[in-house]
Amino acid sequence: MSDADLDFLRQLSERQQQRPEPPGGASRAGRGGRGRRRKKSRKGRRLAPFIALAFLLVVVCGGGYVGLTTINGMLNPPDYKGEGSGSVTVWIHEGDSVALMANRLKDAGVVKSVDAFIKLATKDTRATSIQPGYYHLRRQMSVKSALDLLLSDASRAGRLTIPEGKRVVQILPLLASKTHIPLKDFQKAAKHPEKLGLPSYAKGRLEGYLYPFTYDPDPKATATQVLRSMVDQFKKVAANVDLEAKARDLGMSPGEVVTIASLVQAESGRAEDMPKVARVIDNRIHSPQPWMRKLQFDSTVMYALGKYNTVATLAETKTQSPYNTYVVSGLPPGPIDNPGEVALKAALEPEKGDWLYFVAPDPKNKITKFTSSYSEFQKLKQELARNTGHG
Repeated sequence: MSDADLDFLRQLSERQQQRPEPPGGASRAGRGGRGRRRKKSRKGRRLAPFIALAFLLVVVCGGGYVGLTTINGMLNPPDYKGEGSGSVTVWIHEGDSVALMANRLKDAGVVKSVDAFIKLATKDTRATSIQPGYYHLRRQMSVKSALDLLLSDASRAGRLTIPEGKRVVQILPLLASKTHIPLKDFQKAAKHPEKLGLPSYAKGRLEGYLYPFTYDPDPKATATQVLRSMVDQFKKVAANVDLEAKARDLGMSPGEVVTIASLVQAESGRAEDMPKVARVIDNRIHSPQPWMRKLQFDSTVMYALGKYNTVATLAETKTQSPYNTYVVSGLPPGPIDNPGEVALKAALEPEKGDWLYFVAPDPKNKITKFTSSYSEFQKLKQELARNTGHG
C-alpha cells in the first residue's frame, strides 16, 4: 500500500472519530446507558438546590438553637434555689477578683454556675467588699444567699484581730477563743519558740514578735501554725520598715529596737506621741548622767508584776526584776508587749527634741506632756496625782 493510500485511510479514521454522535445513538446499548446518565444528571441538577436549602436550614436552625441556648444561658444562668444545706468551708484568697471567687464557690459546690454569681455581683457592688479569709457556707445555695452569707460576719471562720500592745499571756486566750483550739495547746506551743520561726535577734523570746494584726487562720490549723503565722507577719513588717538595716544605723540590735517599740507602745496614749516617747527613751539611755539612764517606766513595773495598772505604787517601783526600769538602767532584757508598725517606726525614727521626761496627767483623755525640765516634770506628776489619786 502506497504512502498516499495510508494517508487517506488515516484521514478517514480521524473524520469518523470527530463526527457528531447521531441523536439516536449508534446502538441500543449505547443509547440506553447514555440516556439514563443524562436523566439522572438532569434529575440531580433539579434536586441540588433543594438539598442545599435543606442543608442550609439544618445549619441555620442548629446554629440558631445553639446560639439561643448560649444567649439564654448568659441572660439566665443556672442557679440553685434557697439557702442550701450541709456545710462547706471556702477560702477566699487575698486579691481574688469576683470571677475567681465565683469559681471557688462553684468548685466547692456552693453555687450552680459561675455566671450566675458574676451576674449578681455586677449588680450588687457589695461583692467587691468581700474580705479574704475562710467562710463557712452551705452547698447548693442560690447566688443571693451565698453573697449575703459572704458579707456576714457570722460566716467568717475564726477571723480574729489582735490589738497593739497586748502581752503574750493576753494573746493566747484570745486565739483560743476565736480558733476553738484549746488554750493549753497554745501555751504548749509558746514553750517551744524554736518551732515558731522567730528571728535570731528575738533570742528565743516570743514576747514582742506576735504581731498585732487581723488574721484568718485555716480552720484546720494547729496552735503552732497559728503562732508561726503571727511571727511571719512580724517578719514581713520588719522587712517593710527595714528594721535590721536601720537598727545598725542607730548602733543597736533589731531586738533592742523591738524592745523600745514595746515601751513606746505601752507608754503612748496616742499615735502622734510615739516618736516623742521614743526620743525620751533614746535621750535617757544615752545620757552622760548614769542616774538618768533609769527610765523609771511604770509599764515595766507592771510587766514584772504581771499586772495591768497604768501607775505603779512606791512599793511596786522597788520590785526586784530585770524588767523594772526603776531598779535597772537602760532597756529591759526584752519587749514587754507586742508593738505595732507605728511604734516600730517611732523607735527607728524618734522625733528630734531634748525631752527627758513625759507624764500622762490626764490618762482618761490620753493626754501626754513632754519636758526637759525636772521641776516641770514634778509639776506634771502632781497633776497626775490629783487626777488619779496616785502619787
